[in-house]
Amino acid sequence: MRKFLLASTLALILLTASNLVIAGPGHDHGDAPAVASSNAPKREPDGSVFLPKPSQRQLAIRTIKVAKTSEPLSFELPGRVIIDPATGGRVQATQAGRLQPGARGMPVPGQRVSRGEILAYVLPAVGALDAANQRASAAEIAANLTTAEKRLARLQQLEGTVSKREIDEAAINLQSLQLRANAVNGSVNAREHLSAPVSGVVASVSPNAIAGQVVDAREVLFEITDPNMVAVEAMAIDAAVAADIAAGAININGKSVPLKFIGASRSLREGQLPLMFRLVSAKNGSTSSPDGQFGVVAIGQSISVSVQTKQKREGIAIPLSAIVKNPSNQDIAWVVDHAETYVPRVVRFTPLDGVRVLVIEGIKANERVVVQGASLINQVR
Repeated sequence: MRKFLLASTLALILLTASNLVIAGPGHDHGDAPAVASSNAPKREPDGSVFLPKPSQRQLAIRTIKVAKTSEPLSFELPGRVIIDPATGGRVQATQAGRLQPGARGMPVPGQRVSRGEILAYVLPAVGALDAANQRASAAEIAANLTTAEKRLARLQQLEGTVSKREIDEAAINLQSLQLRANAVNGSVNAREHLSAPVSGVVASVSPNAIAGQVVDAREVLFEITDPNMVAVEAMAIDAAVAADIAAGAININGKSVPLKFIGASRSLREGQLPLMFRLVSAKNGSTSSPDGQFGVVAIGQSISVSVQTKQKREGIAIPLSAIVKNPSNQDIAWVVDHAETYVPRVVRFTPLDGVRVLVIEGIKANERVVVQGASLINQVR
């Protein structure tokens, strides 16, 4: 009996051992929770963000130490790039006709042209009846011209028997008929010369500016601008602001480009007051900006103009890239609290020059503010 019980127990142990499954490495699903890395970026309950040094280098976080400064009080106005009236020009046809290319072919955008250069020709569109009348008039004048030539030759042969006055009258009549003949013959086959009014670059070409295209009178075919002289027109709702404007600035390719205030219009356009600015060269302070110095700006391009007034205000100037939005849609800036901790600060600011803003509330002097990578810190959850 003992042998039977021992055999049964041994068989039961072997059967149980055959049903055991041992999990491989990494496949253990125990009840113990996974331990989170303590050195990973995370947002703290108070809203601050913990960002270790390796993550800061990976995200290219950059900070600056800020200080209080006095800057002109500024505001933004909608504007657009326009042809400078002092250096730009338009080419229009004064009569309807068919376009013919000039010596260099039809102009294309970006092509440099010189003042007085013939860009194209317009062959007047003359109806069949008008053309027939012109030819008839030319034939009549030609016949009269032949008669006048013969009469003058006959009178000159009779010089001495006829008065000099009669010979002079015949000569004047012949000269008048020759001028009329030249004018009529020129009008029959005349082409209007479309020449460049200024030197510069072809800024735009009408879709109708194609060889053989029939164009209407006063149609704008080409616009020419001087790339060294760029103008900006801003529109102000309040006409009283024109008396307080000192200068302006725009943002081109991430760089602040100063504008010189030229003047304000004395009449409203669609209820707004046009303000005229010119780009200022950073090299010599003149209104000349060499092509390519500020990048390419297109005529008609919409642009935001930071208008600077004569009044000044104290605050902290920081790049516009340092301002981001929090979940409540408030403007915030990230400030360094400790070496690896950043805290959000709700700020109030005004624009300065299209690239910088003046923080009036929310940041104190001598604090370090994130100026690069603020949007990446804002995404840490």
